[in-house]
Amino acid sequence: MTRDRRRPRSRSAARTGETRSGGGPSAAAADESAAHRIQRGYAAWARTYDWFARATASVGGVRAGCVRALDLEPGDTVVEFGCGPGVNVPALREAVGPTGRVVGVDVTGAMLDRARGLAERRGWENVAFVRGDATDPPVRSADAVLATFVTSLFSDPYAVVSDWCGLADTVVVAAFAPRGSRPANAALSAFARMNGRLFDLDADDPLERLDARTAAARRALADNAETVTEARYLFGTIAMYAGHGPVDD
Repeated sequence: MTRDRRRPRSRSAARTGETRSGGGPSAAAADESAAHRIQRGYAAWARTYDWFARATASVGGVRAGCVRALDLEPGDTVVEFGCGPGVNVPALREAVGPTGRVVGVDVTGAMLDRARGLAERRGWENVAFVRGDATDPPVRSADAVLATFVTSLFSDPYAVVSDWCGLADTVVVAAFAPRGSRPANAALSAFARMNGRLFDLDADDPLERLDARTAAARRALADNAETVTEARYLFGTIAMYAGHGPVDD
């Protein structure tokens, strides 16, 4: 069960992690092509991404910083959107303890297969993985929400992150922020162009597009959370924003 620290909101449910059925579509849910684009992009290199993500999990301290910013306590429930192969799950499980719960949500079946395999090998009983679209969350409430390198994929991050703020009082996102050194920006630009279909990039400047989407996610937290803290990693090219507490109605 979640901690009793949230004021009642229109999106809350009686039980943490309860799946939704029906309901109205979110602002981004109508664009099914976005989900298909992400599925195709990540499914094609699920095995490689799994290896790369695990090999770089501790680089720059980004993931550890995100988990700290969640301010989790034993017994909490945390939902991770875009959980991929489950790279963040060990740290999240440690933070919520054996009485807590970790729910991973991803739109790509190949990623979830690898995440579930990891959970089975480790014998994790307080971890669940759900196939679903982060733009139309399949969970109703949690103590905290985490998303690392996910908001850059959305055409309307403001709407998506605002929706997440209705699920939990704490929302932490990490995203690309091309305002660092020139070499780092050059590498980020090359990465974005190589994955242009994944990020839905056209002839526009990829760094400008990524920067705009990260700024939109930050605005959503500022408009929907009482306080927002931030940190920069890897020469300033990755930003972490943490929103805590609902704004006064």
